[in-house]
Amino acid sequence: MSDQRPSSASVLVVEDDELISTLLKFLLERERYTVHLAADGRAGLDYIRQHPPTSVVLMDVMLPYMDGFELLRELRASEPWRKTRVIMLSAKSQGSDIARALDAGADDYLVKPFKPEELFARIRRYRPFDPTPP
Repeated sequence: MSDQRPSSASVLVVEDDELISTLLKFLLERERYTVHLAADGRAGLDYIRQHPPTSVVLMDVMLPYMDGFELLRELRASEPWRKTRVIMLSAKSQGSDIARALDAGADDYLVKPFKPEELFARIRRYRPFDPTPP
């Protein structure tokens, strides 16, 4: 019986810390995700304007040129991307920061440093299919 599912879901990672973005890319690709990287808010916005939506967006809150909140507003204003699931990433763990991200339209919030298992559990809540072989 052949598997009709695509080989992987796609993830846009908008993260200015090169070490974190490289680690995320490695972890996600190891789990068979296609990963697209943007190193700052402007690059993230350019990607959103020029490409079809990914399955999930992982977005840092504190980004150069355009912070995660502004980028999230732009993403939610873009018709094709409006319903894309967004997980905000931040070192800020205050309840007010988390509430601000969720109120701004984020679907989830993950505090850095995070455990890969927790990240994948949150992504699995949103992906359209299971990329692991049956």
